[in-house]
Amino acid sequence: MDDQSAPPPHGLQGRLRAGRFVITAEVAPPVSCDAQDLLRKAAPLNGLADAVNVTDGAGARSHMSALAAAAILIGAGIEPILQITCRDKNRIALQSELMGAAALGVRNLLLLTGDDPKAGDQPETKPVFDVDSKTLLETARRLRDDGVLPTGRKVAGKAAFFLGVADAPIDPPADWRPNSLLGKLAAGAQFVQTQFCMDAAIVRRYLGRLAEAGVTEKLAVLIGITPLRSAKSAQWMRNHLHGTIIPDALIARMERAKDPAGEGVGACVDLIEELATIRGVAGVHVMAPGNDAAIPHVITAARARVARAAV
Repeated sequence: MDDQSAPPPHGLQGRLRAGRFVITAEVAPPVSCDAQDLLRKAAPLNGLADAVNVTDGAGARSHMSALAAAAILIGAGIEPILQITCRDKNRIALQSELMGAAALGVRNLLLLTGDDPKAGDQPETKPVFDVDSKTLLETARRLRDDGVLPTGRKVAGKAAFFLGVADAPIDPPADWRPNSLLGKLAAGAQFVQTQFCMDAAIVRRYLGRLAEAGVTEKLAVLIGITPLRSAKSAQWMRNHLHGTIIPDALIARMERAKDPAGEGVGACVDLIEELATIRGVAGVHVMAPGNDAAIPHVITAARARVARAAV
């Protein structure tokens, strides 16, 4: 068993390689030109989260540049996971962004398709989608491993990328295979952060099938979770956020609670403790849109629980 009292290995990649149960979190860069506005959001996670995602135009809305936000976090001693989407940039701009990220010391990337602009506040925006997330992943891997662009043009310097992708857990039917993840794994993925899945039983079945396909041997799986604020918000998420899994029992628990927000934090901590026991779960990714203040409480309580269970 991993010695939880030992000093943690360096960085997200090092912790995962050492078998640590990691906890990452997410910050949406503010609608602001002031770096301090970002730091006020991220500072409570410093020393708590193993790494912090900075979203790239989440919800198809404009925010501070994710690349700039990642650089600001590095300067503040917070390890970022830079999200890059294919929605807004063509391949030339994406390749430039990858080189810029490497030059700024960004190691962790989460490469995504991106939300449809019609879902945002400027629905007339023209999407780009010049390449898909798998192609972007292959581009980042070649830049890191071979020092070349897709054209074969050599690139100076080093890109020490740790490459991540997204997935949506499902309760797998008998004939299901994780073909999407297998394809991303072949393209160079090293970790995956999933959509919200608040059902440990489904996680067990999903991870079991990933293990059968050989995915968990090569890919670190971080399950997406959230501290729910109310039964109403839970129902909205389940109905409107594609891939979100929230069981009826959890919604009922929120409905019975005298303090729904506090109950949501407690339920999230309970789930993390259980997920830490599931073979193949490398960690969790805590997302709390509009409820950032709850994330430090979740991580603090969850780390204490997981550490006690590991003794």
